[in-house]
Formats: sequence, structure tokens, C-alpha cells
Amino acid sequence: MRTCTRCGGRLKRIHRTFAERLAYLAIYECRDCQEINTVPRRFRLHFGAYCRCPQCGTFRVVRLKKRDKIDPMDGGFLHLLERMAGGHIYHCRYCRLQFYDRRGLAPESDSRSGAGASPRGEGIVH
Repeated sequence: MRTCTRCGGRLKRIHRTFAERLAYLAIYECRDCQEINTVPRRFRLHFGAYCRCPQCGTFRVVRLKKRDKIDPMDGGFLHLLERMAGGHIYHCRYCRLQFYDRRGLAPESDSRSGAGASPRGEGIVH
């Protein structure tokens, strides 16, 4: 069951416009406080100034010197492009996922804010 991040009330799924369908997997509204929570599509995590985990969306990732043979590597076309563009290898401490990204790490002050404190990142509802 999904709960509101603001008041803890139950969420209901609401209809999306065509543009919202391209940007979000789902949009939820709280039944009590009418707070809107969105679930972004995974490709949107490739945009922005700082590196984010492609699975959970957190900014709290670490840069690796070389690939770890134990933890899984995230594949796919976008990650191949990131690697070819000179991206470095990063590791998510929550999902234990390795991936390539061309962007740098977020400053420490950004990772302690509300967007990075949760493993799911900003605006993402579990």
C-alpha cells in the first residue's frame, strides 16, 4: 500500500495527460491532503548535473577504480553510450549496482538534503 510522504494517508492513482505519460510511470494523489507524488521514468535519471543510481535514483553513489566482479553491472543502450562518452564506473551502496556515468558526484551538502537522504531519491514513492 502506498502512503503519503507528508501526512501518511493513503494514495490513489490519478490520470495522466499525454505529456505526463512520457515523463512519469505513475502519479498519485493523497486522499487526505491532496499532495501529488510522482514516479519518474528511469531514463530521466540520466539527466541532471550529478550522477544518480539508475535503479533507485539516489545521489549517494561512490566512484570505483575498476569493476567489481561480484556486484551486478547495469547494462543497456544508455549505459553503453555513457561508457563510450568517457564515463566513469560508479557503485550504488543501496542496490549494490555498478554502472557507468559521465557526470560527477553530487556535493556532500546535496547528498544530505531530502533528495539524497532517501535511497529512492526525490519525488519517488515506494
